[in-house]
Amino acid sequence: MAVTPISNPTIASGVLVEACVDSVESALAAEAGGASRIELSENLYEGGTTPSAGLIALARERVRIPIHVLIRPRGGDFLYDEDEVRVMLGDIALAKEIGVDGIVLGALFPDGSVDDRCTRLLVEASRPLSTTFHRAFDLVRDPFEALDTLVALGVDRVLTSGGAPTAAEGLETLAALAWRSEGRGTITAAGGISDHNVARIVTEAGVSEVHVRASRRRDSLMRFRRESVTLGKPYVPDEYARVVTTADLVRQVVSACAEASAPPTAETAAD
Repeated sequence: MAVTPISNPTIASGVLVEACVDSVESALAAEAGGASRIELSENLYEGGTTPSAGLIALARERVRIPIHVLIRPRGGDFLYDEDEVRVMLGDIALAKEIGVDGIVLGALFPDGSVDDRCTRLLVEASRPLSTTFHRAFDLVRDPFEALDTLVALGVDRVLTSGGAPTAAEGLETLAALAWRSEGRGTITAAGGISDHNVARIVTEAGVSEVHVRASRRRDSLMRFRRESVTLGKPYVPDEYARVVTTADLVRQVVSACAEASAPPTAETAAD
């Protein structure tokens, strides 16, 4: 089983800081700030999705520290059909070809347990790279059962807030997970971690890795602004609903276009 034993060092002996980034600029800033690893993704307002091949390639070219790539085909829940699994397998193959150091993955069954079939496929496709089960873990019904499943599947680390909105709120569960995983894998604490609370989280949870965004808002350099037009849609995070294209609505638009472009008949010409 390809699981790396850990020993949960304290802050004094070193804690690995992983930065979650969605651009080359942020990846370079994370490296300059002393991060030991980056998780590269896109669409962070949806919890992250797979970054483009171009972003992965340029990040790999510019950044020297290890890059782990998020493999998630869409926002919303973590229930995947066969086509979505094929998409993820293709994205893993491409990321490996580009030369990343690790894959971040995850899938759940409708009952809130780990989808061991899908996860096994993704882990096997990722080898020999390091694998992380992402924060879908925080939506499972039983985190300890889920951890044991992931260890059995050979997942190297689990990214989690302890099933709470933030790591600080999930400290008790984080500590229990870190204890349970000792010698079998790594628990990486995530969720609202900053310089203000990281010492407490590391010390009380006994984790050796933390995952941070470490971001701040930056205004656009655009001087001309059309304030009346917004291309982005209002977004409220929801892991239990998503927006999908439907055949009936497309059909209605196609039909309306056909009617609008149809040549006039004698009856409509008379009108």
